[in-house]
Amino acid sequence: MSAFRVAGPGVPHQEPQAAPPHHRRRPSAQRQRAAGSQRWYTPWPYLLAPLALLVLFTYVPVADMFVYSLTDWDGLSPVRNFVGADNYVDLFTRPRFFQVLTVSLFYLAGSAVQMVVALYFATVLSFDIRLRNLFKGILFFPYLVNGVAIGFVFLYFFQPGGTLDTVLGAFGVEPRLWLGDPDLVNTSLAGVSVWRFMGLNLVLFIGAIQSIPPQLYEAASLDGASRWQQFRFIIAPSIKPIISLSAILAISGALSVFEIPFIMTGGSNNSETFVIQTIKFAFNFNKVGLASAAAVVLLAIVLLVTWLQRLLVPDERVEQS
Repeated sequence: MSAFRVAGPGVPHQEPQAAPPHHRRRPSAQRQRAAGSQRWYTPWPYLLAPLALLVLFTYVPVADMFVYSLTDWDGLSPVRNFVGADNYVDLFTRPRFFQVLTVSLFYLAGSAVQMVVALYFATVLSFDIRLRNLFKGILFFPYLVNGVAIGFVFLYFFQPGGTLDTVLGAFGVEPRLWLGDPDLVNTSLAGVSVWRFMGLNLVLFIGAIQSIPPQLYEAASLDGASRWQQFRFIIAPSIKPIISLSAILAISGALSVFEIPFIMTGGSNNSETFVIQTIKFAFNFNKVGLASAAAVVLLAIVLLVTWLQRLLVPDERVEQS
């Protein structure tokens, strides 16, 4: 019998056909259980390589560092004597040990300025303006330059009679020892850090701002919202998680500053940071055990500050519609 019957002039109609028996079968409970048992381990083969690298290059060195902090190893001798918590007692009884953390306050203030400036430029460059890609490249370029090269460039920039003194001299400002004056050196070094790392925050903020649906801007424009109101009520709430991430990076970076002050001053003139002091313990005084204890303390401080920051400013899920 034909599968079609005429429902009207020249209009074919297809009879519904019964599905084959095997199509009507439902998977048995045993098959469902087998499929469910296979799902729990499916992602692990893909995670095996990154997890192995994370353990090998992060957690194993941290564990070794903690073991070294319990010894009197000098970094050269094959013998490491166990001294327990003596290195930690030595650190906490040194008056100068935690005084270097006050230097981090200059970099922390610089990080706050850096975030504000980066957020301003990210907001401006997210709107449709001319040559915005060129400005993005100019502002991001310092982050791509090697830190050693930046240190040497700014050594000439801050030297007596150098570029900065020449520019300020045109406005009647007398030359100063920007890297030789203990009252100015940390401010100068923090300014270099702001110039170098602002591009990283800029990219993070621009990426977050561009993920905001454009319909929100259109609706705000129809309601007569100004640029400031769009930033206050749309941009700032939407990128709050990225701002929180940048704050965490700023705090940890301020506590672990090393590259720029080490190259430009070597820690002299009251510019020694916590990490520079730790490096001196290890390589100048051959006290690797003591330096490892200092590194463990720094890691604990960073984790504690990060936990407090997340506790005081929790992440909120932002719904964009």
